[in-house]
Amino acid sequence: MSSTELSLLEVSYLPLIEYGAAWELQKAAVKAIDAGTGPERLILLQHPPTYTIGSQHHPEHLLLSSEQLKEKGIALFEIDRGGDITYHGPGQLVGYPLLKLGVDGKVDLHGYLRRLEAVIIDFLAGYGIEGSRKPEYTGVWVGDQKICAIGVKFNKSKSRRGFITSHGFAFNVSAGIGEQGFQGIIPCGIAEYGVISLEECTGRSFELREVAGELVPYFLKHFPYEAAAAEEQTDVLQTD
Repeated sequence: MSSTELSLLEVSYLPLIEYGAAWELQKAAVKAIDAGTGPERLILLQHPPTYTIGSQHHPEHLLLSSEQLKEKGIALFEIDRGGDITYHGPGQLVGYPLLKLGVDGKVDLHGYLRRLEAVIIDFLAGYGIEGSRKPEYTGVWVGDQKICAIGVKFNKSKSRRGFITSHGFAFNVSAGIGEQGFQGIIPCGIAEYGVISLEECTGRSFELREVAGELVPYFLKHFPYEAAAAEEQTDVLQTD
């Protein structure tokens, strides 16, 4: 398939955005994509300290009281993605792919999740890190420690057959992120395993924008699009 036959994907990086604002941004983008008035998008960003509880809805997996959340400055949202509770915060690269599924008449929701996992697994392999799956869980692991959580929503299209994706993946980059917020929850309801970061795996430090730029080609490998116009450090990463 030539690049002229690929759909356009607008790729952007937001250094830090409050969770509620990003959620509203996703909802607006999904509506625009469905209406044909906006492009499919990949939004890469960071959030301030935030817990989100997905549709599995196990509030008992939050180990902090409302007073403790306020003291620590951690926001809490009950949201419409799949999955259980997770943490977002500085040093974690969050990706929100807003894509049309089923354009070709085929809808493979599980396949979409596996492709998201493959993006992170291939990225890790580029640093000599063996990322893996656990059959009973969604996400990417290094040994028995989770490095990337995945939780999505499949929004049913109102204009055609198929879905538009929202929410996505949360990739732990900075060392110490486990102590920052994961200790206040049972992440994804999984008590027996811990979390790990890219910096802990490699022994080096990273800038989040650097990681975002490096991740985009891996995303395009598994989701073939023509990325938006060049800006600044990479030819596929556009800053809003």
